Amino acid sequence: MARTFPEGFRWGVACSGHQTEGGNRRSDTWFLEHVRPTVFREPSGQACNGYQLWREDVDLVAALGLDTYRFSVEWARVEPTEGQFSAEALAHYRAIIDRCLAAGIAPVVTYNHMTSPHWFALRGGWLDPRAPAVFARYCDVVTERLGDGIAWAVTLNEPNLPRLLSWLDIPGAVRELERATLLAASEQAGVPRYRVANVMLPEEMEAMADGMAAGHRAARDAIKARRPELPVGFSVAIVDDQVVGDDASVRDRKRAEVYGRWLALARDDRVREQWPAVVPGDRDRARPRRRAADPADARGRGRHGAAGAEHPARQGAQRGRGDRRTGARAGRDPLLERRERRARHRPALDRVPARAWLMRR
Repeated sequence: MARTFPEGFRWGVACSGHQTEGGNRRSDTWFLEHVRPTVFREPSGQACNGYQLWREDVDLVAALGLDTYRFSVEWARVEPTEGQFSAEALAHYRAIIDRCLAAGIAPVVTYNHMTSPHWFALRGGWLDPRAPAVFARYCDVVTERLGDGIAWAVTLNEPNLPRLLSWLDIPGAVRELERATLLAASEQAGVPRYRVANVMLPEEMEAMADGMAAGHRAARDAIKARRPELPVGFSVAIVDDQVVGDDASVRDRKRAEVYGRWLALARDDRVREQWPAVVPGDRDRARPRRRAADPADARGRGRHGAAGAEHPARQGAQRGRGDRRTGARAGRDPLLERRERRARHRPALDRVPARAWLMRR
């Protein structure tokens, strides 16, 4: 039986700046990687060298027949010193957006994918009362320079992830090493508390979440002030929890603790945007369905919800390019062409830093 997907369903890949770009020396995570002791097994170094190989990455997305590419702008590169913005870094991310649009790919831009500038962590990160305003200022500058090419804006990546990880059976030694890492960073930096979004103390999780939620709202307003029609949201880390037996209390408690505040915030975004986002827990409206060109395309990918209409710049680039979901040209067998393309790019695909996502509006 052929699988079907909702109208507007998108196929894409995603990557994160610090984990793929390499050389993110002005970031908080780079600093933590080099203190002793550290919870990080090894420094990120050049990672996948994505900052230099971004053209190849975009070309790989196109070669796979995908129509959406989510990547992040590294705050530490754009604002390496507080209040001073790098024209070179902004031009770099502008070039990625332009190459995506030229290839008929919709750019989904994450403004903060966990890592932040070193100076931001020195102030306590999201515990600093000024953090939301500082983040909004950065988002305003990015939107001013890049906003006209963005299809969807993602303010924060998975701000609920630390709370989700607290439900996993992580050894106590790892938790103690996380605490020791933050203590060592604070001492080396000469500040009372050096705080980051990807190494979080249990007793500070709620306060950090408060700061990040306020940061999202401030960023959303700043982005909308520049480009009112741009869909703005954030991504959420979600696990498909299944109840064993008849007692659903543990699952429900986890859902409330890990997802509750963020789904409420997403619903607030949805009301403000007035576009048909699908928030987990809501009943999805029946939509027209289209057949997938190849059921195998649906395998082995994680799911990620994203909302918004098709980017107008991409609509023009789409004409005459065939079916971007399959990469097929008129008159050719889509399955055969896809296999040929994968065979041509197989050596290069070994380097792909991105994991595949399913995206839908």
